[in-house]
Amino acid sequence: MTTLVINHGAAKAPAAQASGKPGPAAPLVTPQVSVDGIVISSKAIAAEVQNFPSRNPGEGWLAAARALVIRELLLQEARRLNIVAEPKADVDGREETVDDALVRGLIEREVRVPVADEATSHRFYENNRRRFTSAALYEADHILIGARRDDDASYAAARERATSIAAVLATEPDQFAELARAWSACPSATLGGSLGQIAPGDTTEEFEAALVSLAPGEISGPVETRYGVHVIRLNRRIEGNTLPFEAVRERIEAYLDDHVRRQATAQYIALLVGRADIRGISLEGANSPLVQ
Repeated sequence: MTTLVINHGAAKAPAAQASGKPGPAAPLVTPQVSVDGIVISSKAIAAEVQNFPSRNPGEGWLAAARALVIRELLLQEARRLNIVAEPKADVDGREETVDDALVRGLIEREVRVPVADEATSHRFYENNRRRFTSAALYEADHILIGARRDDDASYAAARERATSIAAVLATEPDQFAELARAWSACPSATLGGSLGQIAPGDTTEEFEAALVSLAPGEISGPVETRYGVHVIRLNRRIEGNTLPFEAVRERIEAYLDDHVRRQATAQYIALLVGRADIRGISLEGANSPLVQ
C-alpha cells in the first residue's frame, strides 16, 4: 500500500549551501488517494486540511486524507444500500448537506447501539462519584496592592508593601479589615476586603492555588498575580455535596449512550475499511477524527 512521502529537503540549492542560508521550504510530495477506485483529489484534501490544525503539513495532510477516505467509504456504502435520508436542520437552523444526511442515515440504520440499563448507569455513578460532586466554595477576604507586571519598579514596590502588610497581620490579624480599607486597590476595600463566596475558576490560577492551600482563619503571605500582589485570608471552606443518583441519571445515560455509539460506529467503520481497496494512505481501522 502506498504511503505518504515527505521531502525534507536533503538536497539544497548550491547557492544556499554556499551562503550557509536555509533554502526554500521543501515541497510536500503526496500520493494519489483512492477508495475502491474513486480518487479523492489533492484539491479536496488541501481544502480539508484547514479543519485539522497540526504541527506540520504532513500531519495535517494525513488527518484530512483519513477523514475524507472514511467519508467516501460511508457514502459508497450508503449508496450501495440505497439509503434515503432527508437533510435535517440543527437548533441554529443550519441544514445538513445531502451527503451528511446519507452518512447519518447509514449510521442510524446499520450501527446497533445497546441502551445502558439502570444497573450499568448506577455502577458508573458509584465508580465516578467525584464527577457528581459540586465544587467547594470559599469565603475569603483579600488586600490587593495593585501593580502591572510589566512595570518592574511599581511591581517591586507592591511586593514590598504587601510583605509589610502580611508581617503586620501575622501578629495583629484583627487589623485585616482596617488595612484593606486603607491599602487595597480592589473595590472590596469598602467591605474590609470581603470577596464573599468564591468558586473554582472565579479568580486567577495563582490566587486560587494560594486560597486552596489555606486553612480557615489563616492569612497568606504575598501572592503575585497579573493584577498586583495580594494578601489573602480564608474565612470558611464549604465542602461540595455529592448529587444523588436520580439527579444525574439522565446525564449518565446520555454520556454512556454517546460513548457506546462512538465505539459501535468505530467498529462499523473498521469493518468497511477492512474490506475496501484503499490506496495512497495507510488507514488503521477507524482511527479518524470523523469518528470523534
